[in-house]
Amino acid sequence: MNIGILGCAGRMGRMLVREVLTAEGATLVGGTEAVGHDAVGKDIAGLAGAEPCGLTVHGDTDALFAASDVVIDFTAPDAVAVNARLAVEHGTALVVGTTGLRPADLEALATAGATVAVVQAANMSIGVNLMLGLTRQVASILGDDYDIEIVEMHHRHKVDAPSGTALALGHAAAAGRGTALDAVSRRVRDGHVGARPRGEIGFATLRGGDVVGEHAVVFAGEGERIELAHKASSRTVFARGAVRAALWTAGRAPGLYSMRDVLGFE
Repeated sequence: MNIGILGCAGRMGRMLVREVLTAEGATLVGGTEAVGHDAVGKDIAGLAGAEPCGLTVHGDTDALFAASDVVIDFTAPDAVAVNARLAVEHGTALVVGTTGLRPADLEALATAGATVAVVQAANMSIGVNLMLGLTRQVASILGDDYDIEIVEMHHRHKVDAPSGTALALGHAAAAGRGTALDAVSRRVRDGHVGARPRGEIGFATLRGGDVVGEHAVVFAGEGERIELAHKASSRTVFARGAVRAALWTAGRAPGLYSMRDVLGFE
């Protein structure tokens, strides 16, 4: 498959470039950055620490969609609606790993999914997606006799909080209890907040250093505590999952898919 990468000079973009260059069945056809970015005009593979491939970074997103069977997007929420529209215009599949998406962004992806295959996930790693399934299952078994707290830590440069993965875990826990996360979540505690309400799902956000990503779901009951945890030591796991998702879209019917679909999880 011909794969294009948006934001190819960023941390995740460079990792994606290396994965595409080595993945069986994948051909890198281009990558973009914002017009005026220092990377524009430079060799894409060279920027990623690989042997130069003869493709240079450019700022023409429309041309990238036209040349690609599937485009991978790990850029910013503000770009999601535009990229979804370009995917529809060119009949190009789209894989979105951007976090911090708003309801309007998700709606734009759902609209695109009526025409092309779209894979969207807050986290592309296999381990995290397994954890999502386990979180929902454990929450359904334990019920609200156990308090749920979701703890996440990322590097100091991450701009959104809680992380998209933490929110996805919260939605999984809420779904396991048969409720909506927005109705039971507590994002911040500060000052005299009173006793913890039954059924609340709390979040704790930590930022610092170069932590790639750590998530834990704590089920705290009377006399015992159950914890599910995932720690990523390299962004390779996210890039590998995204490329797997991109290849999975080959011949796929239009739709808005998740990594659970890609991985075949029940």
